[in-house]
Amino acid sequence: MADPHLDACALASLVRDGLASPTELVEDAITRIEKLDPQLNAVIRPRFDEARREAAGGLPDGPFRGVPIVLKDLLCDGEGEEIHYGMRALKEARYVARTDQELRRRFRQAGFVVVGRTNAPELGILPTTEPVAYGPTRNPWDTSRSTGGSSGGSAAAVASGMVPVAHANDGGGSIRIPASACGLVGLKPTRARVSLAPEFGDVMGGLVCELAVTRTVRDTAAVLDAVAGAVPGDPYVAPPPLRPYADDVGADPGRLRIGVQTDAFGGVSTTHPDCVAAVDATASLLASLGHAVDTTHIDALDDPTFVSSFVLVWSAGVAYDLDHYWPAHLGRPIAHDDVEPLTWALADVARGADAGAFLAARQQLQTVGRAMGAWHASGFDLLLTPTIAEPPPPLGEFDSPPDNPLHGLFRAAALVPFTPVFNATGQPAISLPVHWNAAGLPIGVQLVAPLGREDLLIRVAAQLEEAAPWSGRRPPVSA
Repeated sequence: MADPHLDACALASLVRDGLASPTELVEDAITRIEKLDPQLNAVIRPRFDEARREAAGGLPDGPFRGVPIVLKDLLCDGEGEEIHYGMRALKEARYVARTDQELRRRFRQAGFVVVGRTNAPELGILPTTEPVAYGPTRNPWDTSRSTGGSSGGSAAAVASGMVPVAHANDGGGSIRIPASACGLVGLKPTRARVSLAPEFGDVMGGLVCELAVTRTVRDTAAVLDAVAGAVPGDPYVAPPPLRPYADDVGADPGRLRIGVQTDAFGGVSTTHPDCVAAVDATASLLASLGHAVDTTHIDALDDPTFVSSFVLVWSAGVAYDLDHYWPAHLGRPIAHDDVEPLTWALADVARGADAGAFLAARQQLQTVGRAMGAWHASGFDLLLTPTIAEPPPPLGEFDSPPDNPLHGLFRAAALVPFTPVFNATGQPAISLPVHWNAAGLPIGVQLVAPLGREDLLIRVAAQLEEAAPWSGRRPPVSA
């Protein structure tokens, strides 16, 4: 059995060198899932028989040939495969996807073998993974704690060593939040870097991006190389990279000017001392690496209308799902009792607004993008913040009872003031596991770059990984 904590690049190298076969790697992953998942509830639909057949057959000769992966139960559809988007109604209907999403095809062409689907909150709404449909996913660092969301099942699977890499997506922090909560690397790429074809041009008005959670920066870079790129007909595309992202791992970023802000954007919450400590330690480390690190405060991010505008755009996406997309796919309307109280309440927010209000909200989000562009143009290369405003919270804090259906949304706002802004601006942002608190919980920090500059994030992230390695840390629930 291969070391369960080797990264995906290392496992792919074993296959290329004839030291392991795809079948062996897949069987190892299945064994680990069967052992660990009863404690974590991360892999909600195993795909073991199909994975065994694929591993034994003729896999594409891609860069990750034979490496096992899990896919989040949200987007990355595979034709003929069940997918539920965290919804009880889709689970009960055993809904089957009608098409291959381009990302699913690219994972296949890269040589990955899918061994299962991972848990996600209903429609990816919350920054925790506790759907009614499948129950909570538990954090391998402390099983009483949240994994974050909405890619929490994927993060628990990677952090515990079930698989080296997992599909994830991000509409308000859903790659970065669970990466922080579970001690992983989580990159939200530039808007449209990874195509959402053929089903979608964009999702949630351009807020949603696709990629993965990993243990190492080199895995993140190599996965991005494997899946990035536009498809003819995409409504817009990201600026092309200057070189393969894998070439940026270990490359000198030069001396950068990095702004640091630990105050929650908009003052919506108070940043926990553990999260401030993580940023302070990272800022000191960056300074020791030769970067100019300056405290900053970006006034435009305190605009009190940002949260309401973001919520309106997000809720419009929820209303579209409930009122148009899923009724057309299921062949029947989605009723109030089909979904969780928060989901219906969010859709009602959009139903109560007119089309002009929606466009005004989108315009406000674009104004924030202009302000961030001006901030970078003033001389800052990167922004450093906490990823989330507190350590991973206990499970159950986001439950929204019928008599208070928006409770989970307000709890979420306090936890995640730092991530949604960069879904609105479209900038690339990465969470890195540079700190653990006294209780042994991982505390991530976020670095944000200008549009199209994932290369800069990867170079600096690799510097930090070399200076303060994290991949050797093991959670209590671990392979």
